[in-house]
Amino acid sequence: MNKRSSFTGKIGFVLAAAGSAVGLGNIWRFPYLAAKYGGGIFLLVYLILSLTFGFALMVGEIALGRKTGQSAIGAFSSLNKKYKFIGIMASIVPMMILPYYAVIGGWVTKYLTVFLTGQGGAAAAEGYFETFIAQPMEPIGWFLLFIGATALIVLLGVEKGIESVSKFLMPVLVVLTLGIAIYSMCMPGAMEGVLYYITPDFSKFSATTVLAAMGQLFYSMSLAMGIMITYGSYMKKDVSIEASVKQIELFDTGVAFLAGLMVIPAVFSFSGGDESALGKGPGLMFVTLPKVFNSIGGVGGGIVGTLFFLLVLFAALTSSISLMETVVSIFRDKFGWSRKTTCIIVLLGCIGLGLPSSLGFGVWSGISFAGLTILDMFDFASNSILMPIVALITCYFIGYVIKPQPLIDEVELSGKFGRKKMFVVMIKYIAPICIILILISSVLDVLGIMKI
Repeated sequence: MNKRSSFTGKIGFVLAAAGSAVGLGNIWRFPYLAAKYGGGIFLLVYLILSLTFGFALMVGEIALGRKTGQSAIGAFSSLNKKYKFIGIMASIVPMMILPYYAVIGGWVTKYLTVFLTGQGGAAAAEGYFETFIAQPMEPIGWFLLFIGATALIVLLGVEKGIESVSKFLMPVLVVLTLGIAIYSMCMPGAMEGVLYYITPDFSKFSATTVLAAMGQLFYSMSLAMGIMITYGSYMKKDVSIEASVKQIELFDTGVAFLAGLMVIPAVFSFSGGDESALGKGPGLMFVTLPKVFNSIGGVGGGIVGTLFFLLVLFAALTSSISLMETVVSIFRDKFGWSRKTTCIIVLLGCIGLGLPSSLGFGVWSGISFAGLTILDMFDFASNSILMPIVALITCYFIGYVIKPQPLIDEVELSGKFGRKKMFVVMIKYIAPICIILILISSVLDVLGIMKI
């Protein structure tokens, strides 16, 4: 059996877990949803849910990992062998997400290189993004570069690789986000976008607002994919779980909020206040924003574009590292392989599964399901179906199989558990209802019945 690695302390754990939580979803999905659902009112709902729903689920997963000292499969199995299947399902999620996430990470790396070499104007041209992803070979090259960098960091281990990189990348990421947000707010006409973003519009408050905020929080905080269980297993017993979760939430929510201040004012300035320019997904990141940076003109636009895609690359990389580490940890716990052997096997598996997602926009573009590309199919199956189901049965496992007390005891090893009663109520009663609603709304969104 391999000796269990660990983070050196609280700072290492918090920055690594926050790095996992802060990813592409914060930067290309949060601003769109906040703008669509009334700005300030969406932010308020998101914050309330973060402090209740998100807090309870994250505490539960981290405590599971630290109590058992194992990744997802071993964690559930060691507490009750009948429920090993939850760990297996949770383990499948990062295995599905990592390959296509790395494809998108490759696109980000390509765009950073384009802006670094002073070709930002070309990236702003109509059809540039569509032409790029439709090529058979170039996107694959960038995908291999991104997944290779991820594997190299994971190969270095928990302390020398993940923790060291997170301690560097996360502070830089926050500084870059803050700097670009300030610049964005100073653009001509940008204050209209700032006010739109932060002013609560209560007329736009609805059940859909709550569902959208809940769904974004769920995906943003790296829940129900084994990551927080794995990172919890590397956490020392004297580090406070409750305090750490509060700080992870602060990072995640803070970066998401600043991402809105980066994107919304800049797009408003560029589009003359056109809300429809804030489309979600790749269109915002790879089509609209390069046009915004190009409109700044001169050296300034190139510098802002370079810094922005550097920031996005850091966010994508920290999340990609956590996904790969989770998969590596699962195989090491199961088979007792060395880290080097496991990293090579996982890397080869990711390349094999990632190629269809990349080729799905080019030579395999004819392959689709309900209008979804190959990449979208992986995303829908993992994010919209598997993750909510895993979260739901995890709540049942904690609330009714092992009961909350063993995890409460684990949390209290490192101090008082101030929100203990809320944790129990959320896990047993409220979170399961919320998760069922997320599952239903996600499916309806993809089917086009209810758009989020």
